[in-house]
Amino acid sequence: MVTEGRPRLIPRPVIPVAVAITLLALAPGVGAGGGKTPAVAQGPAAESSEGQLAELAAYMTGVFSSAEQAAADGDFRNVRLVMVPIWRERADGPWLYVEQAMAEALERPYRQRIYQLRPAGQDTVESVVYTLPGDPLRFAAGWRKAGLFSELAPQDLVERTGCAIRLLRRADGTWAGATAPESCPSDLRGAAFASSEVEIHDGLLISWDRGFDAEGKQVWGAEKGGYRFVKTQAAPPNDGT
Repeated sequence: MVTEGRPRLIPRPVIPVAVAITLLALAPGVGAGGGKTPAVAQGPAAESSEGQLAELAAYMTGVFSSAEQAAADGDFRNVRLVMVPIWRERADGPWLYVEQAMAEALERPYRQRIYQLRPAGQDTVESVVYTLPGDPLRFAAGWRKAGLFSELAPQDLVERTGCAIRLLRRADGTWAGATAPESCPSDLRGAAFASSEVEIHDGLLISWDRGFDAEGKQVWGAEKGGYRFVKTQAAPPNDGT
């Protein structure tokens, strides 16, 4: 997932790509969204698509940490990632609130987004990235603020055009994908565009985000490879942050 507006780190923590929420009761819901709910397709093809969305969402919902990687390699930082289902009654999702923060500053996340997962062909899911309106910090730890996301609807969000990730389900049941080449604009620290590569396993997410200038030189992001986020909880945290 493409990241911008993060604190300056060496190397920069990468942020997982766009991911989705579970259609099953894996984690508690945190709000209800507005808008008309479209009809859901029926039949074997629809069931297969919905099953894959549910599988991917189950992998991606919860709390993740790069603490193990940071302890083993000082070039990586200890980052907490939380992905929480929202608008669970909608049929055009799943939708996920995503929050990322340094372990020493959990109360002030440096990145907040909303992602939408939607089918994009056989064994393929598109993860679309949206920014929050106004000051995103008012949504910090939003899973603990009853009704907070019911104040929002999809039409209130701004899509980051060109930054969606197409995820392909591999034969071993894992998922992998990336942004299209040079499709995601970025002006962070002299970048012209950003790229995101991601692998999604059961209990592990590997994400590598980088920014490049107009000549193709990397200007931000991890250099060695992606951040390894290990799932530590299947449900949102309740740690006072």
